[in-house]
Amino acid sequence: MSAAFEPQSSPANAFTVDGHRIAAKPLQPGLYIVATPIGNLGDITLRALSTLAAADVVACEDTRVTGVLLRHFGIVTRLRAYHDHNAARQRPKLIAALDEGRAVALVSDAGTPLVSDPGYRLVVEAQATGHRVVPIPGASAVLAALVAAGLPTDRFLFAGFLPPQTA
Repeated sequence: MSAAFEPQSSPANAFTVDGHRIAAKPLQPGLYIVATPIGNLGDITLRALSTLAAADVVACEDTRVTGVLLRHFGIVTRLRAYHDHNAARQRPKLIAALDEGRAVALVSDAGTPLVSDPGYRLVVEAQATGHRVVPIPGASAVLAALVAAGLPTDRFLFAGFLPPQTA
């Protein structure tokens, strides 16, 4: 899957795949937990692209990383940094957006948010205040590693990632 960025002729709420501009369907209000590619931008799902294009705001760990993804697919939307260091300040703003009937997408830098990434408290608070939480599945580092490892896949336990290698 390849895409072109067409900012001059790009209508809002759309994305580009293989040179074709595709309109995104409007989203119902809620918090959308959107999986993003792990390394290869072509691994993103069409549903994830449509969700990101239609969201009123995309909350992300690093706006530079998510910006690369959005530009690659010609998506123009509002980005808001949401990470461990600013979550306490940003969470009320995101909940307020939900209270206003907006669609908020949450992404991590790679893979599925909440799996060793920020977002847990946002989901809990969104649910506690009566907002919909919608998972948009996609790339998963845990499952990718499992299926490539040659280990039995009928049962497994994920207890977190290994610590970074030290010299």
